[in-house]
Amino acid sequence: MSTWTPPLQRMQFVIEQVLDAPASWRAQPDFADLDADTAREVLEQAGRFAVEVIAPINGTGDTEGCRWDANAVKTPAGYPAAWKAFVDGGWPSLPCAPEDGGQGLPSLLNAALFEMLVSANHAWTMYPGLLHGAYEAIRHNAVPALRARYLPKVVSGEWLSTMNLTEPQAGSDLGLTRTRCEPVDPDAPVVNGAAVTVTGQKIFISGGDQDMTDNIVHLVLARLPGAPAGTKGLTLVLVPKFMPDGRRNGAWCDGIEKKMGIKGSATAQMRFENAEGWILGEPNAGLAAMFLMMNSARLHVGMQGLGHLEAACQIATAYARERLQLRAPNRPADADPAHKGPDPIVWHPAMRRTLLDLHAQCEGARVMAYWTAILLDESEHHPDATVRQERNDLVALLTPILKAFLTHLGHHGANEALGVLGGHGYVHDWGIEQHVRDSRIALIYEGTNEIQAIDLLMRKVLDRPQRLDLLLDVFRVEIDTLLAAQDDAAGTLRTWAATLTDEVETIVAATAELQAGRAAAPDRPFLVADDYLHALGHSLLAWSWARLARAALTDHDTARRDWLLTVTQHGRTWLLPAARWRWQRVADATLALGWIPG
Repeated sequence: MSTWTPPLQRMQFVIEQVLDAPASWRAQPDFADLDADTAREVLEQAGRFAVEVIAPINGTGDTEGCRWDANAVKTPAGYPAAWKAFVDGGWPSLPCAPEDGGQGLPSLLNAALFEMLVSANHAWTMYPGLLHGAYEAIRHNAVPALRARYLPKVVSGEWLSTMNLTEPQAGSDLGLTRTRCEPVDPDAPVVNGAAVTVTGQKIFISGGDQDMTDNIVHLVLARLPGAPAGTKGLTLVLVPKFMPDGRRNGAWCDGIEKKMGIKGSATAQMRFENAEGWILGEPNAGLAAMFLMMNSARLHVGMQGLGHLEAACQIATAYARERLQLRAPNRPADADPAHKGPDPIVWHPAMRRTLLDLHAQCEGARVMAYWTAILLDESEHHPDATVRQERNDLVALLTPILKAFLTHLGHHGANEALGVLGGHGYVHDWGIEQHVRDSRIALIYEGTNEIQAIDLLMRKVLDRPQRLDLLLDVFRVEIDTLLAAQDDAAGTLRTWAATLTDEVETIVAATAELQAGRAAAPDRPFLVADDYLHALGHSLLAWSWARLARAALTDHDTARRDWLLTVTQHGRTWLLPAARWRWQRVADATLALGWIPG
């Protein structure tokens, strides 16, 4: 009974009117021929695929799950056929370069595609989720022979790929990796492209085995003989399931996890037993090579949070409009005065507040996510090297926020939406409880949200303050734009300018206090990193709401204008003040943590 529909008009509004992505495309030669009409058609076709092909197998895939035997993993009914349709539609190649067989479209459209795929079927979307990251890793690191052999298959989606990092003893600390790789020819130079054998165990490998493609390209972190300890001794190896001559390689799935959610996604325990492969990139530099894949994956995980939040908003709102319970203490002005019976729960203040919370977060999160995708495109394709570097610095700052903050909103938003449905939300039929279960993993994988917070504060802010300065400059430009706006009779934009000014002053003061006290209390940034990330995430929501309000005031669609002004005002009034305590904790030098005994 799930009621998700692709939010195409709202997506297009953000792309065209809030962020003016077509202007960005015109400034980049690689995208100069792309116009808004073409982008709309891509989104419409993507939405149709999500609704018609993978949404119908979401609930059934959850109840059926994957099945393992010693020869292969069988995915739920409909999954292989859906993958074939995805490949036939050219969707895997959407953001890949034309010279590699791709369509050469912006990352922004790929991000919008994955928002809809996750809303429709998160578990199925796990299979293509790592494909673009694998494409980047192979494209930038493989020697010509490997690139020619494997890149076209990855671009087309004929073969899927995996990312093999985690081991039983090595989760977040990849320096503990034990998987070994040995040169096939001990007398040959150990260089990029050298043949090696890989032996070791990996766990929690998404899509480690499946029945959707004829081959799987495993990208594996391993350690060469005599390699330095820790992460500096890791090498990236390309290990196919089947060798070029058709032989079955020594890459085996020993089982799949029985999980809380995304049950249609095969989370595999992998055993590499003298598996043949080739070094990808420079020896002992595997983590840097793998980060091309990991950063892409983190952006996709952020889209997972948005996808779940959007679906949860829609399910809860549709239910609240139909469910009649009790009499509301107040009724909307257009309510039928003759109506005497119970009222829709959407009229009740508690439900209105929850639903407005969800919608305000969703609209703001979409602006954050799509803006980051635009910056990613400009960091790679803009003709000006200075612009590319600035955009790269902003993407580096925003990536941990997008991953952690949006997945937090997605999971907790789905949980709040479940509460709107009451007992009906707790049963499988309505689909919302699956969103709660499926969304939880996104806070954990690709670097837990706690690790993202530490990375943001320590490496991206305190160690590289110029990156935060770039973001603050973006806020200041928006403040000037809001103050210069002509169409602001009600003072809406001036109010947003004052709000953003306060956010900038708060960010500057809190960050300076942390920086000044870092030497005397080196552990303090670690104590408040999570608060810093969530506080900065709310500041970005405020910027996003301001952009939405500014675009809404010139929108000819009066219904959309009124709705966006309502939800953005709600965000400023109800949600932004609730984040103030996080900034207070960041700035409070007296806070400390006790110790757990034992």
